[in-house]
Amino acid sequence: MHGLINRAIQSFVCATYGQSCWLYVTEMAELGFSEFEAMLVYDDCMTVQVLDALCADLKRPRAEILEDLGTYLVSHTKMEDLRRLLRFGGVTYVDFLHSLDDLSDRVRLSVSDLCLPALELIEVTPTEYQLYCHPGLPGYPSVMVGILRAMADDYGALAMLSHDGREGEAEVISIVLVESAFAKGRQFDLGARKS
Repeated sequence: MHGLINRAIQSFVCATYGQSCWLYVTEMAELGFSEFEAMLVYDDCMTVQVLDALCADLKRPRAEILEDLGTYLVSHTKMEDLRRLLRFGGVTYVDFLHSLDDLSDRVRLSVSDLCLPALELIEVTPTEYQLYCHPGLPGYPSVMVGILRAMADDYGALAMLSHDGREGEAEVISIVLVESAFAKGRQFDLGARKS
């Protein structure tokens, strides 16, 4: 598992539940260390052990925690670079949804050795979509549900999402766009500004 993914989990746990929770989780996972390095690659079982320990400590299902992680990745100020990468997908939430087919390629432009599973968006109607998350990263569909919810808020759209299980090898997320301009979205400028 790429260190950036593990580092994102670490950042999420520390920001949401505190440093003491993270230290306890890494101890229960028997990692032998408490800090992931962003540019290293770790055995997948380490990530699984961390998530198992976190689920046990919080007494919450993995899918819920991973969905919260997805929300964190878009909405927390520490993750502004990822939010910017996602917002380059388009001016509207619908544009963003249509750009998801290219997300793994855009991520590889930023981090060449980070391979995310392929995503495929199917437009059922102009307000209903299905996002197919292909295999490759356990829990990725749950993280994507959180990202999709947070991005709807970011764009000011009102959307209903549900994780509908598997169709063939892919897991399917249903997206119903209730209103594209439900609220004022968060400010976004193409050029990054240094204060």
